Amino acid sequence: MAETIRTTHVGSLPRPTALIEENIALQKGELDRGEFDQRLQSHINDVVAQQLEAGIDLVNDGEYGKPMVEEIEPTAWVYYAWHRFDGLGFAEHRDGVMPNPNEVPGKYDEPELTTYANRRDYSAFKDAYLSDPYNAGIMAALDNPTAPAIVKEVTYIGQDAVRADAEGLRSALAAAGAEGRGFISSISPGMLSSMGNAHYESRHDAGMALAAELNKEYRAIVDAGHTLQIDAPDLADSWDQMNPAPSVEEYLKYVRHSVEEINESIKGIDRDKVRIHICWGSWHGPHTTDIPFDDIVDTVFEANAGAFSFEAANPRHAWEWKIWKNRTLPKGVKLIPGVISHNTNIVEHPETVAQSIIRFAELVGPENVIASTDCGLGGRLHSQLAWAKLRALGEGAQLAEKYMGL
Repeated sequence: MAETIRTTHVGSLPRPTALIEENIALQKGELDRGEFDQRLQSHINDVVAQQLEAGIDLVNDGEYGKPMVEEIEPTAWVYYAWHRFDGLGFAEHRDGVMPNPNEVPGKYDEPELTTYANRRDYSAFKDAYLSDPYNAGIMAALDNPTAPAIVKEVTYIGQDAVRADAEGLRSALAAAGAEGRGFISSISPGMLSSMGNAHYESRHDAGMALAAELNKEYRAIVDAGHTLQIDAPDLADSWDQMNPAPSVEEYLKYVRHSVEEINESIKGIDRDKVRIHICWGSWHGPHTTDIPFDDIVDTVFEANAGAFSFEAANPRHAWEWKIWKNRTLPKGVKLIPGVISHNTNIVEHPETVAQSIIRFAELVGPENVIASTDCGLGGRLHSQLAWAKLRALGEGAQLAEKYMGL
């Protein structure tokens, strides 16, 4: 039996107003880089201490070190890669679809992924989507005739940046007396390649090329003593981007390619130091066309990781704890179910959190459960709400331990 139910979250946390202002000042040349780095470290120290105080066991730097694009927080987890790779840029697109020289309609092992406007969920609820300012802003951005894409051979050039991330978190953990409890998230090769490919023969070719280069970032994170979190929402999220809808068997061809890319990217890395985050996208929508986790989970678990993070608080997927009734958890693998939603302002009651944790613990063993959030909270919730949710997570885990006699 586990002595405790450990807790974590997915990555992004709300940035302090001061940090946002300092980022803007740095970009405008109004703040010296050295001074900015000192202030950034102070913010990282604070956010690590706040997580621990809230009852979070496995913590990160809030992704504070990742650059913001036009000060919009949710973009950091993706667009940070544009600062760390040579070969990423912008290319022309047509009707919301990036060019890919070798795409063949109907061949779902190399599908042509569409953008937000062509999602099946969006098509069914277009008026509701456009009534939401967050979604309307995304749609306006799609009017741009160019989109992010791979435009030439990719090469990793982010060694200094990832070293700074790793050292900043290490320093904050040491100051808080929490050494060895940190994680750093990094984009998956499949997610990055699915954004747009205007160079390689296929998306999978692009993913494999990115995998070889991302291995450099992944190794730097683990070698610094942190756990690597690979953000791979494309494993589930891409289903809704395929028009017409593929069969599950066809879609699994895509998932297998993405898993192959992940396994290539983590060669030589201890699987116990790797966790993978899967989600169905955090846009504001009904998610009626999400693929059930049961349809993809066995293929996803072919990735050589020690833990898997997934949405389980989202009302569209909260029932899916049941899939573990008739499924054996692979040896050495831990579940990181989301028991806190990033998509509602309602702060979960600790009792609700505890019951969610207990459901998983009773099926796979409490030693194999790490309670988490569904997705990143930064940029999606007001800071007060995000931290209240993290405290509810910590309190709920304590209640679960009490009820299970741990």
